Amino acid sequence: MSALEERVTLKRLFFFFIPLGLSALLINLSHVVINGTLARAANPEFILAGYATAMSLLTVTERPAVLFRETCSALVRDRLSFAAIRRVAFIVFGGSLVFGGLIAYTPVGRWVFGGAYGADADTADAAVDVYHALMFLSVFSGIRCLYQGVIIYKMRTKWLTVGMVFRLGAMIALSQYMLHVGVTNSRQGAVIFVFGMIVEAAVSWLEGHKLARELPERDPDCDVARPGQVLKFYNPLLFSSLIIVWVPPILNALLGHTDRGTLAIASFSVAGSFMNLVLGFFNYFHQIALQFYRTHPLLVRKFVLLMAFVPGGLIACIAFTPAGPWIFVHLIGVEDRLLDASINALRAYLPYVLIFPWLDSLNGIILSRGQTKLMFGSQTSNALITIVLIVTLTLALPQWAGTLGSLAQSGGIAAELALLYWLFRRSRRMERMTRLPNLNAEGIER
Repeated sequence: MSALEERVTLKRLFFFFIPLGLSALLINLSHVVINGTLARAANPEFILAGYATAMSLLTVTERPAVLFRETCSALVRDRLSFAAIRRVAFIVFGGSLVFGGLIAYTPVGRWVFGGAYGADADTADAAVDVYHALMFLSVFSGIRCLYQGVIIYKMRTKWLTVGMVFRLGAMIALSQYMLHVGVTNSRQGAVIFVFGMIVEAAVSWLEGHKLARELPERDPDCDVARPGQVLKFYNPLLFSSLIIVWVPPILNALLGHTDRGTLAIASFSVAGSFMNLVLGFFNYFHQIALQFYRTHPLLVRKFVLLMAFVPGGLIACIAFTPAGPWIFVHLIGVEDRLLDASINALRAYLPYVLIFPWLDSLNGIILSRGQTKLMFGSQTSNALITIVLIVTLTLALPQWAGTLGSLAQSGGIAAELALLYWLFRRSRRMERMTRLPNLNAEGIER
């Protein structure tokens, strides 16, 4: 049964949400497995640099595939709508393969990594070599997300956790084999990543394909039947995500021009990684709103009120108590100036973490209404305000190190929430006005 057909309670929302959060946490662990394996090579700095450089491009190129999770969970209601989404998805996957092939097998790759990313010749060659394996990742990631959209719509979110458990197990097993034969190049990290993604995609396909076959042939309440209708929903998500993913490289570039550039970049990276680790479990408020808000708005508001302050409370406890320095020293391994700068940068992330649950929930409501154009506007404002703030702050307070990046991102997300809420309220008012009876001057309905 779908979410609309089941009796929904607060307990039901927690059982829907917790597996999603656990799968997000396991994703972070999978990256730890890869980095830990490459770090045991004879030349770990060079091998990690080649892998990280290639991954920095993948964060951009994988986004179109990942968006099919939200697209599918929002639009799929019958086999006809799923077929339309699948046709769009495989066109995108084909484009990803073509782009990956250009990076891996033509001079374009060396130009991108050596020119646009500024890597030295050896690191650029290593990154291109990584892309011989990494070019396939977007395809399997997209297949995973496509069928996870069906799984989420059908309330089987435990399968996302199951898929991640199998993925993590496969990656650990292959990493142990790599360590046994010897880690000699950056591409081995990509092979581990792609292998794990294939396993997760297979688990998602097995469950999602079965659920898709159980959908009705045609739902009279579903308007999606052609790829063009899917693109009206998908394209604004794609364009806004492609804008926002370029913000972190710009932040790092500008932080590098502060008084203590290396310290600023390092502390910003440490604080951001830790913040993302804490926030990772809470990345799916939008799915709660997407699946349940239209039928159970009061229940969704209650759930968000109960959970929205948890990540902020965790960050506050870590950033403003002795627990933070202890964790950073003993678990992450930062000390001295980097420790102080990282703690300060984490404190500046507190507004970001407090705002994120409300923004993510509002995004889910907007996704459920198919108004993705609003999200394009709000995420564009986030990118612009973040860049304006980082430029202003680096000129005014260059000694604040990584805190500048955290403050800029916090200001950006605040601007995004404010604009999105205003756009949402305006669209609601316009809808109510169009539904008012068309009256003549005497007050008689025409």
